[in-house]
Amino acid sequence: MRESPDPLTLLAWYDRHARLLPWRTPPAARTQGIQPDAYRVWLSEIMLQQTTVPAVKGYFERFTATWPTVHALAAADDSVVMAAWAGLGYYARARNLLKCARQVVQSFDGVFPADRDLLLTLPGIGPYTASAIASIAFDLPATVVDGNVERVMARVFDIHTPLPKAKGELTALAGSLTPTQRPGDYAQAVMDLGATVCTPRSPSCGLCPWSEACLGRARNTAVDLPKKIRKPSKPLRVGTVYIVRRSDGAWLLEQRPQTGLLGGMLGWPGTNWSESTPPDCPPIDADWTEVSTQVRHVFTHFQLHLAVRIADVAVNARPMRGTFIPDERFNPSDLPTVMRKAFTLSQADSP
Repeated sequence: MRESPDPLTLLAWYDRHARLLPWRTPPAARTQGIQPDAYRVWLSEIMLQQTTVPAVKGYFERFTATWPTVHALAAADDSVVMAAWAGLGYYARARNLLKCARQVVQSFDGVFPADRDLLLTLPGIGPYTASAIASIAFDLPATVVDGNVERVMARVFDIHTPLPKAKGELTALAGSLTPTQRPGDYAQAVMDLGATVCTPRSPSCGLCPWSEACLGRARNTAVDLPKKIRKPSKPLRVGTVYIVRRSDGAWLLEQRPQTGLLGGMLGWPGTNWSESTPPDCPPIDADWTEVSTQVRHVFTHFQLHLAVRIADVAVNARPMRGTFIPDERFNPSDLPTVMRKAFTLSQADSP
């Protein structure tokens, strides 16, 4: 008779094989009474949304070195935080990060509430993030389900309903296994299992602590799970950015509107992004040269192709929009990824 997946077996595996992550309190430390810092758990979970662990590590370490507490982050200048976030994408997360930090300081004296329902009232915290903070930071038996957990549950229980339709079913199955003993470590254990053993391709079933309990392995279907509904192709939008350098070395930049894509970020002046070529709207009178290669970038809901035009202007030139930033204050890494791509292309194409 097939055994059931045992949370305690997985916890024993986690005690030996837990990933060392900069925001994580190792299981051995937790058994000694060292509790996770809810601020670090929250910050890591916001950063990890739609992003990978390797991409987040450096950002997390820089953020916590600069703003080691929620009080420090709440007091930070918006533009400095947005610049530090540049490159992580999904910039609404950064705006909500500041809103949430300030609300935690204002409403909860800088202490994250150990209550999932209260966590859900904070900006930028949805059901998954609330469960993750409740479980990992406060050891509450909340069900944490990310892509790794969905994959593990689909394989262990041999669920062929495609995602996203299967989300409710997979969440219920994950909840049925969540123990009252060490639920925070268990949540991280399932995620680690999916990230390191039960991987999307070529899962290492021989190393899995749940291999004997896995229906997908027994029926030779694991590698094909979870099933997914094919996504429609993303529409293409086009536009133009204008990169202007003044004779004293200053660069013409503008801050994007607070709402919408790249909200509040510094970037190059440009046209709207639309499905048909938008009207030309240079920010300053100049002799423009078009870069030979276009920027190609993919957002969540569309692909973007941007023409890049460059120009040099005199020190007394007056832009119709945007602000000249002195060269010593300009740092390309403060720009969002799509704008950095444009800058890189402009430099490669410069004489």
